[in-house]
Amino acid sequence: MSKLVEVPGGIIPERDAGKPPVLEARHIGIDFGGLTAVDDFDFVLGATEIGGLIGPNGAGKTTVFNLLTNVYQPTRGSILLNGVDTKGKSTYQINKLGIARTFQNIRLFKDLTVLDNVLIGMHNAMDYNMASSVLRLPRYWKEEKRAKEKAIELLSIFDMQDMVELNAGNLPYGAQRRLEIVRALATKPKLLLLDEPAAGMNPSETAELMENIRRIRDMFKISIMLIEHDMNLVMGICEGIAVLNYGRIIAKGTPEEIRNNPVVIEAYLGKKGV
Repeated sequence: MSKLVEVPGGIIPERDAGKPPVLEARHIGIDFGGLTAVDDFDFVLGATEIGGLIGPNGAGKTTVFNLLTNVYQPTRGSILLNGVDTKGKSTYQINKLGIARTFQNIRLFKDLTVLDNVLIGMHNAMDYNMASSVLRLPRYWKEEKRAKEKAIELLSIFDMQDMVELNAGNLPYGAQRRLEIVRALATKPKLLLLDEPAAGMNPSETAELMENIRRIRDMFKISIMLIEHDMNLVMGICEGIAVLNYGRIIAKGTPEEIRNNPVVIEAYLGKKGV
């Protein structure tokens, strides 16, 4: 793993130090009524970094992902994606800017085929107009052929190229998880947010997922940020980690620093003698 260096607002891998960060979350927070769910979240992600966001259940991790994708609008603070302020943009516009995500609870089109699920993710890249689609002009068929070839290429990352005609809802749980990642990749993201990607996977599947996440980062030259409770996965793959508790960051650092941080240990295990 690359050595981490300090930049304004956080730490990023040394190899990304000369490039603009893909994500800059500056002091963001959100209140629901009188309840503060996230407060003063300050985080920077390098252009090709695999970063982790961890914390106990209810710490606010998924709320952070919802803020980054504008499912929720921050009450305060700012979010920059490749230097572009995302304030006021819709989730669709955020996706076009380059953020894609998966969810804690799988959200596939379960009655559609594996191939169709990936093709839906490629809507941003389809280069034909309404008339070409309705009239089935040559440009439409050319783009459809190109999209299907690309979709199968993406599925091959997870050895799913032979599953194209299967209904997504009939896939084993782990395969559904992988398909959701492929569909997110189909949108051509600059930043991929993975919300508990290893949930429900056995140790062998988790080890394979780790290698595939690295391969995705290296193949597509993108940044990946994940929420995960499997500490073996987090410590084995993440370069920089932020720890959230009660909606606030309590620690940032390398896996080794986080593993040995007494504040983090207390947040997970409680105080001695309690």
